[in-house]
Amino acid sequence: MNQADTAWMLVATALVLLMTPALGFFYGGLVRSKNALNTMMMSFISLGVVGVTWALVGYSLAFAPGPALVGGVSRALLRGVGLEAQGTIPHVLFMSYQGTFAIITAALISGAIVERMRFSAYMLFIALWALVVYSPVAHWVWGGGWLAGLGALDFAGGTVVHVNAGVAALVAALVLGRRKDYARQAILPHNVPFTLLGAGLLWLGWFGFNAGSALAASPSAALAFTTTFLAPMGTLLVWSLIDLHRDQRVTAVGAATAIVVGLVAVTPAAGFVSPISALAIGALAAPPSYFALVWRARTRLDDSLDVVAAHGLGGIVGALLTGVFAEKAWNTTADGLLFGNPAQLGVQAIAVAATMAYSGVATFALLKLVGLVVPLRAVTTDEGLGMDVSQHGEEAYADGEGAILVLSRSDATLAAATIAEGRSA
Repeated sequence: MNQADTAWMLVATALVLLMTPALGFFYGGLVRSKNALNTMMMSFISLGVVGVTWALVGYSLAFAPGPALVGGVSRALLRGVGLEAQGTIPHVLFMSYQGTFAIITAALISGAIVERMRFSAYMLFIALWALVVYSPVAHWVWGGGWLAGLGALDFAGGTVVHVNAGVAALVAALVLGRRKDYARQAILPHNVPFTLLGAGLLWLGWFGFNAGSALAASPSAALAFTTTFLAPMGTLLVWSLIDLHRDQRVTAVGAATAIVVGLVAVTPAAGFVSPISALAIGALAAPPSYFALVWRARTRLDDSLDVVAAHGLGGIVGALLTGVFAEKAWNTTADGLLFGNPAQLGVQAIAVAATMAYSGVATFALLKLVGLVVPLRAVTTDEGLGMDVSQHGEEAYADGEGAILVLSRSDATLAAATIAEGRSA
């Protein structure tokens, strides 16, 4: 084992863990105030639900020796996961680092179904999704599965994390249906500074996400750090120029979204491309996601916080562009289309298509299964009251005199009437 590698991976693991609370702030600022706590809790609860399932079974399904489609159960309950070396770091540290990826991937899905999904149903869904969808796809790419054998490049999770979560978000939004107020009234962010704070913390954490995926304090980590530094800058600039051209102004929500899109797009390429190629990837990722957001707003699809455009489409673009810009001069893996290996683009397309197909079908099946156990959607009165009070018995912004703590489900109707009366007065 190497002490420098271990020290860096301890820091990287903490940085990636920070990304899940950061996502909570990013998402929480984009919803209405009556749903702020519930939205943030959908990220925070993944730390518990997915973290525990990862330790019990998920890590084994992803990284234990097994067939091409899924790992075995030899590492269940963390058997054989101790202080022995995994590469140049302790095995327990490798397991923890990979667990932070599973946690945030599941949390990403929540952005498509906030303001209407029952919290209990969501908890059950992400527990099952982490095991049935995330762990097998992680095995395909990083655990010695069939996509790894095919030569697919995914340095830090373009397919495993972002395409996977983006497709699941699309399916979940379609299965749950639209919010009761969707297309009937303006649904505006209640706290844009929260969203900017979340975007900034996500960028900070993403250095651990991408550079940590080198699994060592190495030149590869330095390259991934630099590409993560540059790509969102390219996205932010192009996104802002598009905003100026279309609306003569640059919005803060747009800027925060652009940063995330750039980070998503460079994730699969981070350790495989040059710094200038990373800038190009960030710039090229801006238009597809920007105009997907514009298009989605004109449809009946209620992807509440545009997970599909930012993460799904951003991940697809990034994964495919990895097959274009990968360069052996900066890594020891493979060249891409621009450097004489057009076949790599085809391999990347296969990885994207396979991930989309599996995630879509499996997510649909899991949602239907969960729906047989507990209703997926909150009732209309609870949705109107706000998910904070109906699902958690709390308010994000209690004003003192009108604050209400819902101690039991039977209090919800009284709470709704009291709050409505107070606000009318």
